[in-house]
Amino acid sequence: MPRIPLIEDLTSGPVQPGSNILVEFDPSSQWYNASLTIAAGWLRSGGKVSYLTGSHPPDEVRERLTRLGLDPTPLEETDRLWITDFYTAGVTGQKSKEKFAVDSLKVADISIWMGKEVTHEPPAPEFLIIDDNTSKMDRFNEEKNWVELMLSRILPMGKRRRITQFTSILAGGVHSPWAYKQLEAAADGIVDFKLEDRNDEAVNLIRIRSMRNVGFDSKWHVLRMSENFEVTLEK
Repeated sequence: MPRIPLIEDLTSGPVQPGSNILVEFDPSSQWYNASLTIAAGWLRSGGKVSYLTGSHPPDEVRERLTRLGLDPTPLEETDRLWITDFYTAGVTGQKSKEKFAVDSLKVADISIWMGKEVTHEPPAPEFLIIDDNTSKMDRFNEEKNWVELMLSRILPMGKRRRITQFTSILAGGVHSPWAYKQLEAAADGIVDFKLEDRNDEAVNLIRIRSMRNVGFDSKWHVLRMSENFEVTLEK
């Protein structure tokens, strides 16, 4: 099976296919760069990635993957990399020119899009889905509605098809306690990213808070970022 960088550096074995990993991240943390590091590592080890970009334009995702040593063009042409554009509809309000895109972030429209794109396909344990910021749904929907979509459609789809999924939400009480608890209860693993001040220095940290199906190191670990934006654990 393909490997998940950062996460499986802190587990005693591989994360099981079909796992739902919930990431809770500080806005100023290194989650975005870490998500691309994870995507690049999974692709390098032979897997396929569906990257849902809601916080950054698709071409920025391609540029970052290029800096990480990958060529997105052949990966997209061979369906090993799907960059799904949530950014254009959510930020600019325009229609995307991307092959994979949504025209609206309303729950009803996302549900229809899912029905067309993903729900009737066979198991795909070689696939990894990364949503760079699921909290974007809160801007366009009542909280209960988008959380229920996650619980009733999106997360079960991944479990059924044995696709490992990263759902990421803003930490710090952006959502209600009910939303955090519901999403945490549905997750097979919870990972935290934060920025902390230490001795007049901003330090980026990661920890695995919980993991149901594999042993893990629960301590906070310092993250380092290289010039090409690759994120690694400090040795």
